[in-house]
Amino acid sequence: MNTNRSLFGFAWRVAAFSFVMAGTASLMQAQQSASASNAPLFPASAFTSPLDLTASSLIGTSSSSSSNDALPSYAKLDLSSESLGNRQPPPRRTYGRPSYAGTNSNPDGSQKWFALGGGALALPVGNTHKYETPSWGFQAGVGRNFNKAIGVDLEFNYDHFGLQAATLANQNYLYGTQGAGLDGNNHVWSFTLEPRYALPTRGPLGAYLVVGGGYYHKVTNFTLPESGTYCDYYGYCYPYTANQVVDHYTSNAGGVNGGVGLTYKFSKFSNEEFYVEARYTLVLNPQRYGVTASTPIATLNSYTGNNYYPQNSNRTTYIPIKVGIRF
Repeated sequence: MNTNRSLFGFAWRVAAFSFVMAGTASLMQAQQSASASNAPLFPASAFTSPLDLTASSLIGTSSSSSSNDALPSYAKLDLSSESLGNRQPPPRRTYGRPSYAGTNSNPDGSQKWFALGGGALALPVGNTHKYETPSWGFQAGVGRNFNKAIGVDLEFNYDHFGLQAATLANQNYLYGTQGAGLDGNNHVWSFTLEPRYALPTRGPLGAYLVVGGGYYHKVTNFTLPESGTYCDYYGYCYPYTANQVVDHYTSNAGGVNGGVGLTYKFSKFSNEEFYVEARYTLVLNPQRYGVTASTPIATLNSYTGNNYYPQNSNRTTYIPIKVGIRF
């Protein structure tokens, strides 16, 4: 009985071992057949060898060619220097001119609105110089720039002049006031519209052309010293002598002007600038007739009018020179 059990156990172990060996042989034969007909997708070396991250491997040199060649064709990367060198960068994006946003900025960066103020000399020229002498003047205004080159000003100008000694002598003769201290002055004030064009320049220095016109009011006053007495609140009285207007002439007319100017900017990014300009000004006064010192005595004695200074209504020409700041 024990002998039979031993034989049965031995036979069962032999059969199990034979079955395992047969299965192993069949599996190895199937693997060999598969390797002969179709290579694996990734060889074992691809998983066992370390990853090569050197510069020579990344740019496709011979040191990395073996690892790269081991991959299938669809998995290979062309990292050669020729391939990388032939690749062009994407095209750069193009940009237009900068646009400046703001309530006081034009699209080109120029200042939209500005103000100006200045003063200096007033020089009579031409026929006007025969009656008047140089003096002083000032101006103030506001304006609008449409871009860096074109702008327009609305200005008020006041130009003051003295009177030539010959003019005063002629008036002394007409008034019969020789030796009484006759004096006088003349001035022109105006409201004008002045378009400007800035010439192309570089750096802080600039230049511009200006031409305009508007309304001109011309005034001539003749004065004589008069004495009087002034009494204050407390009852004290003081004698005084002051020039009083004894004759007065006005003339209103349209006029035109044109000239050139120079500018100097404080800095590249500032709006403020110094300017100096000179303009030739022509006032188209309507001529009024009267009497002068050259009028014949007979005509002068029979004259019943009141225009003893018709020169005030002559056409007026002068050059105002102004220095100021535009901001």
